[in-house]
Amino acid sequence: MYKKTVLDNGLRIISHQMPRRQSLALGIWINVGGRYESFQNKGISHFLEHLLFKGTKKYSCRMIKESIEGVGGSLNGFTAEELTCYLVKMPSRYLNLALDVLSSMVLNPTLSEKEIDKERTVILEEIKMYKDQPQSYIYDLLDELLWPAQPLGLPIIGSEESVAKINRGSLSLFKEEYYTASNIVVSITGSFDHDKLIDSAENIFSSRKRSGKNDFIKVNEEQFSAQIKLLEKPTEQMHMALGFHGFKRDHPLKYALSLLNIILGANMSSRLFNEVREKRGLAYEIGTQIKRFQDTGAFIVHAGIDNQKLPAAIELILKELAKAKDKLVSEGELLRAKEFQLGQLMLGLEDTLDHMLWIGESTTTLDKTYSLDEVIKEVKKVSKDDVRQAARAIFNENKINLALIGPVRDCEEKIKNSLHFK
Repeated sequence: MYKKTVLDNGLRIISHQMPRRQSLALGIWINVGGRYESFQNKGISHFLEHLLFKGTKKYSCRMIKESIEGVGGSLNGFTAEELTCYLVKMPSRYLNLALDVLSSMVLNPTLSEKEIDKERTVILEEIKMYKDQPQSYIYDLLDELLWPAQPLGLPIIGSEESVAKINRGSLSLFKEEYYTASNIVVSITGSFDHDKLIDSAENIFSSRKRSGKNDFIKVNEEQFSAQIKLLEKPTEQMHMALGFHGFKRDHPLKYALSLLNIILGANMSSRLFNEVREKRGLAYEIGTQIKRFQDTGAFIVHAGIDNQKLPAAIELILKELAKAKDKLVSEGELLRAKEFQLGQLMLGLEDTLDHMLWIGESTTTLDKTYSLDEVIKEVKKVSKDDVRQAARAIFNENKINLALIGPVRDCEEKIKNSLHFK
């Protein structure tokens, strides 16, 4: 049973008691991320997230880590396109400590000039690291194709140029604008006293100003022909990401798309794994994934392919995608996909941390909390035709986007000629 409490200033608290657990997981979510930024300050959400671990008015950087880890807990944070999250998982008796440390980080960071300069260097090295990892950098190239010249198409981490320009003044202003009560969600799962949690949260956050709801630039997805982006690199295999514009977070066919993703490439029994790797040995790694945002999404096929077999692999991948549009999936495939999705979700929700992330993300982005029973009901309702509708809505030959990293020189024309459904 989920309990939602909204404070007078608009801050939301979503909680789920799991009384037989020895742990609790606590997250403080901010409704801001990479797509809320401009070209000039790109990477500022991520920069700020790093800095909140570097010290507050109450806790030094070392004290933050020692206070959580010293009682057996773990501490982390992440920045995404539409949200930022600071989280802990620890023994349940330390709820007050968890809330005190995280809230101190979010509300009262020191943002010292010394730490800003130091962390800027760290982030610049992080940018270089990603560029040296084709299996990670390939997604940045694909995003540029999917959403060109838009915040959503730029790396969350920013660029060397934008990170170099971020200073204490811009960080403080950004935090003041976006880290407001109506943009904050506190999510907690595990063993805890709900009434004490609400009392503590009110004492800590009640003075935080409400402010308005943030907004971002809506995406422009005009595309009239297949696009390709190649990066020449002397790698031993070709790194590929093939993408289509997908569905927004609350699209009516979202569960059908999830099942299509499983059938095509989300596990080792999937069609692409079986056809591309097992039967023909064209790739070591191949799979699919879905991205979902407020107003758009993406369906992505990723693979590491033998350099000499790239055109054959692309042709086979597109053939499998076309098959999903043309023919209904089998009853057995659909049943296995449903069981896999619900089984994985059930296993995840047994863990306090995964459950906290589940309710925190949906509350922050959609102001909704889905119960397991609701999801089970919706997934079971999905028909074979729903799955085909999802495939037909997304797999459009003129909407193909292909990013490649590897020894691609002199083969661009050949690759372009392979970008069509048969």
